[in-house]
Amino acid sequence: MLLFEVFNEIGIIEQLSRDLLEAQLPEGLIAPHFSVLNHLIRRGDGALPINMARAFQVPKTSMTHTLKGLEKGGYVVLKPNPEDGRSKQVWLTDKGRMLRDSTIAALAPELSRLTREFESEKLMDIKPVLTELRIFLDAARDPK
Repeated sequence: MLLFEVFNEIGIIEQLSRDLLEAQLPEGLIAPHFSVLNHLIRRGDGALPINMARAFQVPKTSMTHTLKGLEKGGYVVLKPNPEDGRSKQVWLTDKGRMLRDSTIAALAPELSRLTREFESEKLMDIKPVLTELRIFLDAARDPK
């Protein structure tokens, strides 16, 4: 089945790219921690953990655990939500922003090697298709 084979390839690529990423992270941090930092840079500060859990499609308890690890390391700060006083908002610290940026910089040599050894044109050809597939799947998961 074609779609299964495509998803299987994407899954294997995800595992291999996760290994590259995690090799650059400080001890005790894993890809989900980096993903949260990246999310906050892309989407902005003040995110609600429940909304982040939905975006990452993980249980709220998993997101809470990830955020606690980042907070303990000084990469994020959890502040009371001024709208209700009960929930929290997530704010990226300078240390978190620097970790995200330094991790990307540390990946640069490996990514450059891959770029030299793998035809960039092929990547440019598949990126729009992958983006379209992601948008379709993302829209299909939201209840109408």
